[in-house]
Amino acid sequence: MLAEYTGFTESEAARLYERYGMDFEQAKQWYDGYTLGKGIHVYNPKSVVDSIRRRRIGNYWAGTATYESLKGYICMNFDGLKDAVARMLAGMSCKVNPSKFQNDMMSFKSRDDVLTLLVHLGYLAYDSASRSVHIPNEEVKAEFVNAIGDVGWESVMAAVDASDQLLEATWRGDGQAVAEGIESVHIANASILNYNDENSLSCVIALTYYNAVKEYILIREMPTGKGYADIVFLPKGYSDKPAMVVELKWNKSAQGAIEQIKNRKYVQALEGYSGEILLVGINYAKQEKKYTYHIEKM
Repeated sequence: MLAEYTGFTESEAARLYERYGMDFEQAKQWYDGYTLGKGIHVYNPKSVVDSIRRRRIGNYWAGTATYESLKGYICMNFDGLKDAVARMLAGMSCKVNPSKFQNDMMSFKSRDDVLTLLVHLGYLAYDSASRSVHIPNEEVKAEFVNAIGDVGWESVMAAVDASDQLLEATWRGDGQAVAEGIESVHIANASILNYNDENSLSCVIALTYYNAVKEYILIREMPTGKGYADIVFLPKGYSDKPAMVVELKWNKSAQGAIEQIKNRKYVQALEGYSGEILLVGINYAKQEKKYTYHIEKM
């Protein structure tokens, strides 16, 4: 009943950004993600106010009292915790059982206890319908990246650091460089991510393109006229980069992924978009442990 009073609601935040002539859609990517009550979206008032006062959308969470504790929690040696954090950094959700949590910050017996505490601290959002957690927005995701950089997750940080170069290679159509980059991320993170289906492949691709958030809104399983596009990179309003429609294949072919994009008219999902589109087909051959990558322009 008090949900709308715990922060700025979406309509309140939208009015503020409009009043001060700032891009609300960009702010939404950074500060949205917490849903309370009957679908009420709540924004952190501090972040909203700081971004408007400084006229810059960015991370205003850093330096808060709970930041140092985040590093301690995510490097606890519980089975599956590192895997869960890596997957959530790639934009995925993780199942969790919050019922065993002891409602304190000392009694931890499992991965789920740590994840439940991170919900209480605001570092994760909880979906009661699916009983899963996810990183709510770009501001909080930036804090996770800062934290894993300090606790020595070199393989994940290497993927994040290399993502700008892989984006550049994609834009210029260098499929060989992209395939090699994805293979590198795959091999380096094989110990914390399980690669055995297209869903896991989607995870490693999202981690590989982590810094795409600077230019794109990433949409998974985007509805189209004849199915769902695996991943769509939709340029933000200020971006001059091409849209990208990505189709993932497992033990098939990258060219076949491109043909599926064309045959099922996945680009129709971008109706209203005016500009260049890259069709991106990615295939992982499990036995050879090799990626093939094909790019076409429209």
